[in-house]
Amino acid sequence: VHLAESGGGLVQAGGSLKLSCVASGGRLSLDVMGWYRQAPGQQRELVATITSDGTATYADSAKGRFIISRDNAKKTVALQMNDLKPEDTAVYYCNAEQMLAFTYEYWGQGTQVTVSS
Repeated sequence: VHLAESGGGLVQAGGSLKLSCVASGGRLSLDVMGWYRQAPGQQRELVATITSDGTATYADSAKGRFIISRDNAKKTVALQMNDLKPEDTAVYYCNAEQMLAFTYEYWGQGTQVTVSS
């Protein structure tokens, strides 16, 4: 499974960006899709995930500002980010999991989001 992100960029504080990720390859459905981020010098952290039935989970930092959505038929996941803050600056990674006999995990290459103050 290959994941390709798009939509990153530079935005002023208070602005919005929408990240998109499309999965290709593989024939099985993706049980969980989500977004993680990694700021310079910090560990990668969860932003939001969404299951195939639409159950969403958010990090506290994303609650009330970010909205995750997915289209199972198109194998896409999106992250609408509103009221962006400088501390949201990071590389954002798309993630997908298939829960079979083992859990298979896939990552995109990442897209840079920079929020200026």
